[in-house]
Amino acid sequence: MQQHKIVFIEPKSPGPHIFSAFPLPRLGSILLATLARDLGWEAEVIVEETHPVNWDMLEGCDAVGISTITSTAPRAYAIADRVRGMGIPVVMGGPHVTFLPDEALDHADYVLRGEAEEAFPLLLAMLLGVRAPQLVPGLSWRTDDGSIQHNDRPKGCVDLDTLPHPDLSLVRGKETRSYGLRVIPIQTSRGCPFDCSFCSVTGMFGRKYRHRSTEHILSELRRYNSKKNFVFFYDDNFAASPAKTRELLDAMIEEKLELQWSTQVRADIAHDTELLEKMKQAGCHTVFIGFESVNPDSLKAVQKKQTVEEMSEAAQAFKKLRIHVHGMFVLGLDDDNPKTVKETVRFAKKNRLSSAQFLILTPLPGTRAFDELNETRRIRFHDWGLYDAHHVVFEPLHFSQLALQRAQIKAHRAFYSVRETLPHLLQRDMVGLVIAHYARGLNRTWRKENRLYLKLLKLLRPGGQAKIVADFHPTIQLQPSPSAGRN
Repeated sequence: MQQHKIVFIEPKSPGPHIFSAFPLPRLGSILLATLARDLGWEAEVIVEETHPVNWDMLEGCDAVGISTITSTAPRAYAIADRVRGMGIPVVMGGPHVTFLPDEALDHADYVLRGEAEEAFPLLLAMLLGVRAPQLVPGLSWRTDDGSIQHNDRPKGCVDLDTLPHPDLSLVRGKETRSYGLRVIPIQTSRGCPFDCSFCSVTGMFGRKYRHRSTEHILSELRRYNSKKNFVFFYDDNFAASPAKTRELLDAMIEEKLELQWSTQVRADIAHDTELLEKMKQAGCHTVFIGFESVNPDSLKAVQKKQTVEEMSEAAQAFKKLRIHVHGMFVLGLDDDNPKTVKETVRFAKKNRLSSAQFLILTPLPGTRAFDELNETRRIRFHDWGLYDAHHVVFEPLHFSQLALQRAQIKAHRAFYSVRETLPHLLQRDMVGLVIAHYARGLNRTWRKENRLYLKLLKLLRPGGQAKIVADFHPTIQLQPSPSAGRN
């Protein structure tokens, strides 16, 4: 019997970004490839950031799956068009097409919206002609008469313990490495009980927090238990359930795992000093904390439900335990202004964060931020390739677009200046030194590769805008400004 074949492709980003040096694959495609493999299909995953697409290799495929976030959507659509031109069915998934399936169906045969693991085996059966598309939950497709059909997404949530461990060997190309260690992506939970206005996590996975059992997680960690490996827990909020987190940490400590790890947490975790100590004992190396802003009005507006005091306490608590803190900040919220940006950078410096990212509010489809800015006609660019949190794509309230862009560039330059890097040198903190060197280089590379975009922002004035856009970036679609007089 001929073995059926499916290839998954994760498109590359359109340009340099904050994690360009660490192209860690997302787990969705790897999980689906593992499921396909377990059902008897030949399956593999191509992450374009580390391995180019070999078009000849796709010949004879029964299907190609493409996963995309918003910034990679243009590349994803280009790949889909070429694959369909080869006569191969294309299935798309991921957050961007979950919220914009009609757009995706101009390029793909099918879209699987939301969590796809339960529907995916049914989709494979449909591709083989033994199941009707109407019976695949979350599926969007064009009918024979050209109309678009959207099946309801599953009402239940995926039981994470029923999923196999993602088989990383299915990924072609070189492994992601950090400081000489192989980086292993693992997810212990899905969903987030919080619902920040700029985040698409709840739209994809819901607010109900679901977690794998401790034994299910341990069985995966044991496969990678080596000092040569470094685990990144992909959870959006690793400690959303402190009791479950404590149970996992106790098991990791008892298991005496050798590997180090990092993850994302909220600032309010600092209230639980015992939990922090267990994290350190279990091998925690770095935490990524979404501080977002030091402006209380901004925190309230995005429903962050944290205070500046909690943010500072968290930074100091982790620092005391010698756990690195990567601070994540969002610039350009409606209550932000040039002064609050300076205060944000000052906060990051004062609290001696190991590293930080100062990125621009990006209205991703599927978020309240997108809906609100779209309704008020403040979204200026609809080139999805600019939606990487490094470009200003909307009209801020208290900045010009150029001023906000410059503030973001200056924030990184100020935090990673040679003067700010000296303490890392004196403390022999090689992690801090390497990150600072990388960040300065990234800032220079980004400005060089975005010269025309920056010129566009300088020239962007009321009147003559269409000509400017056509001259400098033909793919950008510009919306008229509702506040023509602002500089």
